[in-house]
Amino acid sequence: MILAKLKDVGKQLLRVKVVDCNAEDSRLCRCLNTFDLVALGVGSTLGAGVYVLAGAVARSSSGPAIVLSFLIAALASVLAGLCYAEFGARVPKTGSAYLYSYVTVGELWAFITGWNLILSYIIGTSSVARAWSATFDELIGRHIEIFCRRYMTINAPGILAEYPDIFAVFIILILTGLLVFGVKESAMVNKVFTCINVLVLLFVVISGMVKGNLENWDVNPEKVLNFTRNSSHNMTDYLPTKESLGQGGFMPFGFSGVLSGAATCFYAFIGFDCIATTGEEVKNPQRAIPVGIVASLLICFVAYFCVSAALTVMMPYYLLDRNSPLPVAFKYVGWEGATYAVAIGSLCALSTSLLGSMFPMPRVIWAMAEDGLLFKCLAKISERTKTPLTATITSGVVAAVMAFLFDLKDLVDLMSIGTLLAYTLVAACVLVLRYQPVQPSAAYEMANTQEEPDNNESCSEVNMDMLYPPADRFSIRNLFCPSNTEPSRLSGSIVNVCTSILGVLVFVFSIVAVHGGMAPWSLTILTIVTVTCLVLCGIVCRQPQSRTKLAFKVPLLPFLPVVSMFINVYLMMQLGGGTWLRFAIWMALGFVIYFGYGIRNSAEATSNKSGPYKPACTIKGEPMTKEKEAFLRDGQSAAADDEDEDDDED
Repeated sequence: MILAKLKDVGKQLLRVKVVDCNAEDSRLCRCLNTFDLVALGVGSTLGAGVYVLAGAVARSSSGPAIVLSFLIAALASVLAGLCYAEFGARVPKTGSAYLYSYVTVGELWAFITGWNLILSYIIGTSSVARAWSATFDELIGRHIEIFCRRYMTINAPGILAEYPDIFAVFIILILTGLLVFGVKESAMVNKVFTCINVLVLLFVVISGMVKGNLENWDVNPEKVLNFTRNSSHNMTDYLPTKESLGQGGFMPFGFSGVLSGAATCFYAFIGFDCIATTGEEVKNPQRAIPVGIVASLLICFVAYFCVSAALTVMMPYYLLDRNSPLPVAFKYVGWEGATYAVAIGSLCALSTSLLGSMFPMPRVIWAMAEDGLLFKCLAKISERTKTPLTATITSGVVAAVMAFLFDLKDLVDLMSIGTLLAYTLVAACVLVLRYQPVQPSAAYEMANTQEEPDNNESCSEVNMDMLYPPADRFSIRNLFCPSNTEPSRLSGSIVNVCTSILGVLVFVFSIVAVHGGMAPWSLTILTIVTVTCLVLCGIVCRQPQSRTKLAFKVPLLPFLPVVSMFINVYLMMQLGGGTWLRFAIWMALGFVIYFGYGIRNSAEATSNKSGPYKPACTIKGEPMTKEKEAFLRDGQSAAADDEDEDDDED
């Protein structure tokens, strides 16, 4: 009795969502094109970090080799981007990583992913709004801060901010109203600010070409130190030390410094995933979403690479300012007037980054509410603007309250956990889904290739050999030399087990690598885990892949998704214990909502309770699973319609 109950609960936690992606109708407004998605991805990813991050990383970690750090970080980000691109072509619906997890690994993992994405977007919105307010206040002489400190001081150190940020609340409420007004209008505002930001960055790059000096990429530490000792003229308040200069040259802190800088630069490419939430608001999503993700990452890499190169040729890396590198660099070369252009670009970048955080947040909330995992009242759609009205207003109010009261410095790392967890699960889902014998994505093939199904084929005439390869039994030989050329239940199960083991091993590897260092026991464990992972990858590689046609597929499976999983989990393990404690508290709150409300009100649960399941088709007398029925339902209805038309003609 108890075992049966536990088995039933396990089935509920791991039930997957069946999505009919062949349907063209959507409750949201399909008005975005590929350029809108590229602008949204670039605006969200290419935020204010491009004006700050390059100087901080170049001075402390990489030196002029920061261009290599951005290259490595871009390559690591592209791995996650490619996984999102394939799912964008495979499941072009609203929900991003939440939906991708739901259709692959089950409801519980989907809720965990969506719940953490909501936290990431809320903290991102609040922190960027406070940064926007601080940047604007800096330009006008800190009048807002002086007024708030004088009349509205809060005495709750460690819990609340020193003073409430009214201007940040004002910004969030304005953008919330814009998002409620319509997605097309929001996309237009985003395109304007993104174009201004790109033009300012282009000006920075050209300035570096004009005023730059390549000798700054080949600094000699001895000459700098001797000049500092012998010269009485102090050009800067900062006196370089031997430690700050490193070894000089292009890589003053060695290749380890380049890798350390790449780990920091990786977070500069976070934001492209907002494109994946537009599946039901974009025309031709199966093509536009993959193109938007890949193009936005490429544009952001070029921008980061060129700006960091221009910055380090304009000014020696050891003199760069950590907080405002570009204004200080322009003063260094005698172009103080250019600081105003940098300020405008910085505000535009913060605006697009803020919009990039606010845009996907209500759509994830709406998707979860629509599926019954969150409260159903959050699934209301505006009839006039076709936007998730209640979810947009609710998320905007929550973000505004957090920006008004809280000091978010200690919560920013929680953004990283949510985003990296989503990246990890999407990579694992791509790996799992590619090797499964029956996928809802078979219906997407018709939508992608723009081919109509053959109406003369009925359910009984479908090539069942494609759906059900000949039965085979587990053996050591089938691990490396499977007998089928098409995915089977056995090969799909083998990939599922291997992926689960790989996930555990990646987790163990990351913990040991972060905390074990170069100790002998650590190196031994890392070697064993690495060899085991390679064997498992070899087993997965030998299994037959699905031949479903998609607008985009991740190349080099299974290696690229596994590398992406390793990078994301490794970065998660580098976060502090306090961050993980806050993560546990947030997850405890989420589990209260899920087990108290979501698991009983899930759309998949209610559909199962609506009546006994009656399969529409059978194969060799055996009823098909829900996924297979969904695959063939369109073919049956098309055939029935065709027969009715023939009867009418007679």
